[in-house]
Amino acid sequence: MVRRTGSSVRVFGRFVIAIVALITFGTGLVFAQTSTATILGIVRDATGALVPGVSIAVKHIDTGLTREVLSSESGSYNVPLLPVGQYELTTNMPGFKQQLRGGINLVVGQQAVIDLTLEVGIAAEQVTVTEEAPLVNTTLSSTSGLISAQQVKELPLNGRSFDQLLVLNVGVVNNTSNMNQGNFPAFSVAGHRQETNRFLINGVDWIGGNATHQFMTPSGASSQLLGVEAVREYNVLEHTYGAEYGKRAGGQVSIVTSSGTNQWHGDLFEYHRNSALDAKNYFEDQKGPFKRHQFGGTLGGPLMKDKLFVFGNYEGFTQRLAQSTRGIYPDAPSRQGLLPCYLAYPTTTAANCSNPSALVTVPNLKLGMLPYANLWWPVPNGAEVLSPDGLATGTAYNYNNAVQKIHENFVMGRVDYVISPKTRSLVTTPLAMGKETRRSWTCTIRSTFHSAAKHLA
Repeated sequence: MVRRTGSSVRVFGRFVIAIVALITFGTGLVFAQTSTATILGIVRDATGALVPGVSIAVKHIDTGLTREVLSSESGSYNVPLLPVGQYELTTNMPGFKQQLRGGINLVVGQQAVIDLTLEVGIAAEQVTVTEEAPLVNTTLSSTSGLISAQQVKELPLNGRSFDQLLVLNVGVVNNTSNMNQGNFPAFSVAGHRQETNRFLINGVDWIGGNATHQFMTPSGASSQLLGVEAVREYNVLEHTYGAEYGKRAGGQVSIVTSSGTNQWHGDLFEYHRNSALDAKNYFEDQKGPFKRHQFGGTLGGPLMKDKLFVFGNYEGFTQRLAQSTRGIYPDAPSRQGLLPCYLAYPTTTAANCSNPSALVTVPNLKLGMLPYANLWWPVPNGAEVLSPDGLATGTAYNYNNAVQKIHENFVMGRVDYVISPKTRSLVTTPLAMGKETRRSWTCTIRSTFHSAAKHLA
């Protein structure tokens, strides 16, 4: 009986381990499909006949990652789950010249069809072909909207919030101004509501500081989607996307971050804006302050050549901005129960008012209400509001020049580890901490950690 019990425990333990492994690697495969690319095609000879058994090596230029596959009996080959970037493809088959194919630049979500035509000859001879892979996904039914690396790095962005580039795609509308006075970035994709969009970073859901899921665009205290220096590119799927996407009915925004390469690279930046050349806000009695600084840098490179790579990005955001508002409130005489006569007797002005603008006590006034006037309404500090006829209205302007102070620190880290040609591990950690101060201050801290293990069978 004891032996049987011990055997049952061991069997149960193996079962649990198998389930955990299945969930881990299965999840990694799903994550990988949304942030990687694929090379596939058919191998033929000069006569058009299909060539099976051809060894095809695909090499990532920046990291040296190399994957090898064989063409099938039908001459087809498929190299899935490739990191985005530049590649070169090499063929090897006895009786045929070696073919070196360059100029392959894969972007997120792409399935690049690279058909190969081999020439008869000895393997020592090499044929070099340089041709860019087409961006059109002829194998997919989804409509993709790529925001390329060049667009991310070179197009001007107010506040360096890279989500603003979403509107480069047809069917995307920026609705930020409708979300809490513009304090939350929001976009409508293909007519869907803003909160139905899904943002993925390297294949994993990214909600940022919006832990309540009220607004699905990641952001922090600055209301900006910082970290543009760490973004390589991203893809926007508006509708009719594959089963590897979903979860929400809106747009699927798949972001791929920059990674370390076999060479160390880095940069520093500082952007400054102020109110020196700005005009006065229409609702201000005098121009309020505005100062914004965005600064930081990036650094990436190899810890172990062709094996272990790191990339880090830091961006600081500080801003002082006048939040000027103008309101209309009861003036001093009104707070004492006095109004212009034409307002106190609106229907019998001629009978009761020899001077319509003269101040009179409001009829049937409840004196007990007057002490509450200063509790509910700010005291005016501006000019009196006049009617179109130039008469007093019992109200005056109040100008509020509160200064909004924002400070946010954003950090993005990424580690890539090539375990083997078939197994690659990726860890990405976006972290933002900041606070906003106006009349009172609130603190927003968001931290997202995720790890996606990509195992290639």
